[in-house]
Amino acid sequence: MTEAARPLILLANDDGQARRGIRTMRVALERVRGGADVIIVAPEIEQSASSHSLSLHRPLRLRKVEDHVYGIDGTPADCIYVALHHPNVLPRKPDLIVSGMNHGLNLGQDVFYSGTVAAAREGALRGIPAIAASAAREVDLARACDAIAKIAEKVLANGKVVLLNVNFPPKWAGAMRVAHTGMRAYEELVDLRTDPRGRAYLWIGGAGVHHEPDPGSDTEAHDAGVASLTPLSLDLTKRADLEATAALIS
Repeated sequence: MTEAARPLILLANDDGQARRGIRTMRVALERVRGGADVIIVAPEIEQSASSHSLSLHRPLRLRKVEDHVYGIDGTPADCIYVALHHPNVLPRKPDLIVSGMNHGLNLGQDVFYSGTVAAAREGALRGIPAIAASAAREVDLARACDAIAKIAEKVLANGKVVLLNVNFPPKWAGAMRVAHTGMRAYEELVDLRTDPRGRAYLWIGGAGVHHEPDPGSDTEAHDAGVASLTPLSLDLTKRADLEATAALIS
């Protein structure tokens, strides 16, 4: 296969360019369609829950870690933005963007907070098919990454711009189903503390999370030990409420 015919995949995450998840994903994606060119552009350090933040008010630094691997001291969305617009990172527009494999799940409304999902969404906003992939820490990473590579094959063959969110639960045995996003309820708190010099600081958010039964959801799939594949939309308009909303200004 000639270099021009080989698919070009841009790979990012929110855990950091050196993490095992993204490096395992790279190996799996390089086998796509008999040989793909995979370029990693990912944060230097973990950027979990950074959502779709772009660093507009400070300079960014791009570092070439090794051939086809770059680190940026910014957010996952920064990484995709820079990769697509920097003159020397990508040889051409990528055929696919993959974000992951994330260490930890991005279920339900996590999609609003997740840096992993945001990196994929930044690509989809630019008209590039994109997949966000996350796995529980107990999951066999190589096996999960191979599953994403198979989905990538079909996305590339389809040619349509999609934004997919995939989650592999702790007891995943190989099954996968299409699901809608569920609802997760996190422990919410502000923990007020004092540092050794007497200055106040705080931590937000608790470690606890739970969800109620929701048939057909990604959270239900999680409980069943089944990986979930969720198509996400770039249009957040609630069309069913357009008429009712118009009444507010009539």
